[in-house]
Amino acid sequence: MNLVLTVSCPTARGIVAAISGYLAQQGCNIIDSSQFDDLTTKQFFMRVSFLSEEGVSAADLEKGFIAVADRFAMVWNLHDAEKREKVLLMVSRFGHCLNDLLYRWKIGALPIDIVGVVSNHFDYQKVIVNHDIPFHHIKVTKDNKPEAEARLLDLVEQTGTELIVLARYMQVLSDPLCQKMSGKIINIHHSFLPSFKGANPYKQAYERGVKLIGATAHYVTADLDEGPIIEQDTVRVTHAQSPEDYVSMGRDVEAQVLARAVHAHIHHRTFINGNRTIVFPPSPGSYASERMG
Repeated sequence: MNLVLTVSCPTARGIVAAISGYLAQQGCNIIDSSQFDDLTTKQFFMRVSFLSEEGVSAADLEKGFIAVADRFAMVWNLHDAEKREKVLLMVSRFGHCLNDLLYRWKIGALPIDIVGVVSNHFDYQKVIVNHDIPFHHIKVTKDNKPEAEARLLDLVEQTGTELIVLARYMQVLSDPLCQKMSGKIINIHHSFLPSFKGANPYKQAYERGVKLIGATAHYVTADLDEGPIIEQDTVRVTHAQSPEDYVSMGRDVEAQVLARAVHAHIHHRTFINGNRTIVFPPSPGSYASERMG
């Protein structure tokens, strides 16, 4: 049985020894471990992947670990590494991130269960249905936004959604929704913010002679596009390229960055640390799928 233990707690001596000692006593073999002690926030973070080799169940491991956790005031979770997270995708009219996630899911590079796709348009209904995934059209207007979000939350509850991925969903989520799903919604956007806002940001970047195009994936908070950053990347452009080239290259970066962020989240490698995130590297055996493009 392959399990993953995630821990965050105030900085203290002996945390690693206590965790590793407990697992050894329970007949567990640690196969991968990452840790970080943030000296600024005085918070400690750790992710341990291990095998239970002597038949001790996850429930018994959890029960026994309570004493260790209480000693250090830990916030912790024990995850089954083989369990697929239930993910709800949301999209509007730009389909590059959606199609990329669907492809990675289909070939097994992104081990998730897609419980549905929500859109405020019908552009990708056929694509979704052809993948045997439920499609949900939720129209959003100025007048019906509370009702639309209530439908979304009902869908989250009905499907057991554990993560929402905004694959270029172009509607702003309300503060109450962001708070209710804190740490469970990932968004992607170009990295020109706050310099180039509004329509045609790539055209604005072209006109200013920008030399780097980037994308940012982050957890969604009530502050628009300012949540804790999970993943970023850039690609270099030159004066010889057109605004259309900027758009095409930007879409590629957005798709790759979003996929990496989702991959990190579902493998329990991300920890929210105030306005920042701690993102541990991939475990052995998962690096090939992490590169994904």
